[in-house]
Amino acid sequence: MTNQGESANGVLLELQRVTKSFGGLTAVDNVSFSVLRGEILGLIGPNGAGKSTIVSLVMGVYQPNSGDILFQGKSLLKLKANQVVEKGICRTFQVEKPLLNMTVAGNVLIGALLRTADRKEAREQSRVIIERLGLGKVGHVLAKNLTVQDRKRLELARALATRPTMILLDEVMAGLTPTEIDQSLRLLRKLREEGVTILIIEHVMRAIMNISDRIVVLDYGKKIAEGGPKEIAHNPSVVEAYLGKKGVRNE
Repeated sequence: MTNQGESANGVLLELQRVTKSFGGLTAVDNVSFSVLRGEILGLIGPNGAGKSTIVSLVMGVYQPNSGDILFQGKSLLKLKANQVVEKGICRTFQVEKPLLNMTVAGNVLIGALLRTADRKEAREQSRVIIERLGLGKVGHVLAKNLTVQDRKRLELARALATRPTMILLDEVMAGLTPTEIDQSLRLLRKLREEGVTILIIEHVMRAIMNISDRIVVLDYGKKIAEGGPKEIAHNPSVVEAYLGKKGVRNE
């Protein structure tokens, strides 16, 4: 396991002074932070803080107006989303985006075929992932007929099927029961033990404080704090961002 004192050689993903504007709105404002290899980094902030925009920037959905994004020391700028996945980064979506008219097994198989042309091997990898995420009983079900909870599990299964070095999780625990959240936390810890680096966006504070090695906090597109969970929980700027009278914002 890595730690805050690890050398620069331990950095897997790095954002360097990244800014992204949409028209007159600056969604991400000069943000810099790094994710260490083998780490679980939490990314939190009120709605509209720029969290999901950062994930989209990493994945090549958007290009920054300025700054750079490095993965294993090489820039991701100009790469398309499929090329970023090939590099070893995958994501889940806040609003699930499965192939609705395809079965659970079919959705996961597509991800598995990224790393192998052997369909038999890909099907076996898909089966293992589906069972691991508790989707075995609905493997034959079309994605459009799944419950919200099972769609969340399918999002993660599709991502894991690509055999990522790093996974970006966007609110995968939203809507889950406390028991389901605990199951998800155990799974994420196991994935980290297996060598997967994780950046997680989550509004369930009990979960994010429990699972994260470090946390980066955004507000109005700016990074306002970074540190360990206990440090972040008592940071006045973080308390102000969540509890201050700033109105309701949508991301």
